[in-house]
Amino acid sequence: MFCAICRILMCNTTTYDESGIYELTCNTCKLSYVGQTTCNLKLQYQEHLRYIKNNNLQSTFALHILQNRHEHGTIDNTVTLLKPLNNTTMLTPYEQFFIKSTYQQGKIIMEQAPGEQNPLFQLIIDRAYTLNVDNSGSILPISTT
Repeated sequence: MFCAICRILMCNTTTYDESGIYELTCNTCKLSYVGQTTCNLKLQYQEHLRYIKNNNLQSTFALHILQNRHEHGTIDNTVTLLKPLNNTTMLTPYEQFFIKSTYQQGKIIMEQAPGEQNPLFQLIIDRAYTLNVDNSGSILPISTT
């Protein structure tokens, strides 16, 4: 509770100060990597850049950039917060949902393409189109006009 009040009243935070599910977009092919972090996005992005700089293939995004000789962009044109989360138990389910959703849109880097179908995520994604779900996973009111 105090943290939320602190953010509103005392702190000048940005999206990059948040943790949760994020997307990194390749500057060359415009395909995306979806990941999760419990630290802030700025630190997570810097970690991916360190992997690229050191030719470390531990990061799937670094693997994509290095193997394909693609370019990453600045934090502003590379990183998108998909779902802010402080609840660590929900990180993996949301990450898997966004990976599947991004894959179905044809926007995921091939190094991260999911291998097998998950019927639960497919049901949720199918229902998202009929329930008017936004990119953060929140259900929006359906317009009756």
